[in-house]
Amino acid sequence: MRWDPARYTQFSTHRDRPFFDLVARIGAADPAWAVDLGCGTGALTAVLADRWPGAAVTGLDSSPEMVRQARAMAGGPPQLTFTLGSIQDWEPQPGPGVCVSNAALQWVPGHEGLLARWAKELDPGSWIAVQVPGNFGGLSHVLMRDLAQSPRWRPALAGVLRGEDSVTEPQRYLELLLDAGFVPDVWETSYQQVLPGEDPVLDWVRGTALRPVMAALPAEEYTEFEAEYGKLLRRAYPAKSWGTVFPFRRIFMVARKE
Repeated sequence: MRWDPARYTQFSTHRDRPFFDLVARIGAADPAWAVDLGCGTGALTAVLADRWPGAAVTGLDSSPEMVRQARAMAGGPPQLTFTLGSIQDWEPQPGPGVCVSNAALQWVPGHEGLLARWAKELDPGSWIAVQVPGNFGGLSHVLMRDLAQSPRWRPALAGVLRGEDSVTEPQRYLELLLDAGFVPDVWETSYQQVLPGEDPVLDWVRGTALRPVMAALPAEEYTEFEAEYGKLLRRAYPAKSWGTVFPFRRIFMVARKE
């Protein structure tokens, strides 16, 4: 699945806000290292390097397009590097560190098991900070899945889109971290966003949730799917004179290993 850095950053003001809400709760003073799993364009990874100038900071992403743009970023701190790789293959480094993953683990099936393994392998004094979308039950996702399962699209899109099991609920994440011996802080936020433009919700999901559909369909068929889906979105999210309201529920967890 190919990612489009320009498309992804189209709504960066909205998309970046959960990252800052997440890392603001990390209490690490002087970690030996920090990692941003699913770093995207690397712009937010650079924030980690600025906050902890004594740490070796790595951004990891599975998208060559994203890593290429991250490495081209001008003026990055010298201790900041970017690596092409899979989140599933990442292993914690020795010493107290900070593991951040912002809006990425929902793409990883079975990520609860990964969190449990990382929690076991991290050295004492380390932190885990994760944010995942909690809106898989929202209309934008439900309408997309329903359309993909319709007779017209089911043959090509069966199994392409994951459902509400992509993430779990906050209580489950809390229990997982408690069982691993962490001191966790778990919460959720629903941002009530006002998006501008003629088809803002469609523009939004083009950057993320629609990517698997784009990858699965030939260009002409994808255009047809998007046209049908766009009509559904316009009815579900009616535009007002001041814009279109798009609720954005997110799940956060920040935890320290004693």
